[in-house]
Amino acid sequence: MAAIPLAVVTTLVLAACTPQQTLGWLPTEPGTTNQVDRVIGLWTTSWIVLLVVGAITWGLIIWAAIVYRRRKGQTGLPVQLRYNMPIEILYTVIPLILVIGFFAFTARDQAAIEEPIADPDVQIEVYGKRWAWDFNYITEDVYYQGIQAQEGEEGITFDTLPTLYLPVGQTVEIKIESRDVLHSFWIVDFLYKKDMVPARSNYWYFEPLKEGSYQGKCAELCGEYHSLMLFNVEVVSVEEYEAYTESLRDAGNEGRLGEEFNTNQNLPGTTGASEEE
Repeated sequence: MAAIPLAVVTTLVLAACTPQQTLGWLPTEPGTTNQVDRVIGLWTTSWIVLLVVGAITWGLIIWAAIVYRRRKGQTGLPVQLRYNMPIEILYTVIPLILVIGFFAFTARDQAAIEEPIADPDVQIEVYGKRWAWDFNYITEDVYYQGIQAQEGEEGITFDTLPTLYLPVGQTVEIKIESRDVLHSFWIVDFLYKKDMVPARSNYWYFEPLKEGSYQGKCAELCGEYHSLMLFNVEVVSVEEYEAYTESLRDAGNEGRLGEEFNTNQNLPGTTGASEEE
């Protein structure tokens, strides 16, 4: 029952907002993937709840400052109270409820986002490396080897960035690896990112729903040229995706760029680590 008044207030507040404000100024559009609407909902609802709590808190502070201000002719200190049990319970219980609530809704949404897809249409393996990206299109058995962002007189040349192609309306499994140090794989408009940890595989499952061009970057400080560790994402039709992967095959990029290209070989389970031990 408590959710009904909150839903009414949320609807009234959002009705007066611009499209960008209803997204909480997030850099995306609803329906970009099968996951972004869930993230947008959690983000905007959290801000509304926090703004309501803030407004009540600010109101109480202003009210107390006005009502209990020193009047003309008054001297000395006002009556001092050692404690007020109802108020102390109030400002202990309410923050506890908020923390538990935020945790519960975040855990619910994260569990849904992290839910593996049993039989994805497309499997892609992404390697982060200082300071570029390699993409293995496992399903098609072809690869793309990227280079670091190039800077010219007018800034970064975006058309030379590594580009990840994704088919619209197809379920995708991305296996996320690192060749050297900690990185983080982040497609900005998809509102999610995954850490790239040496000697550990992470996975991300989603379905892109809108064709378009998107930007990606490393979200973990990884060295001198971290800011140049950028990539493009092209969500295209299935036919365009198949044509692209076939062009990689025609260019001789058949197979997979695996662990043999990792520059950090001193990891658990590798020969270098065992020899040092």
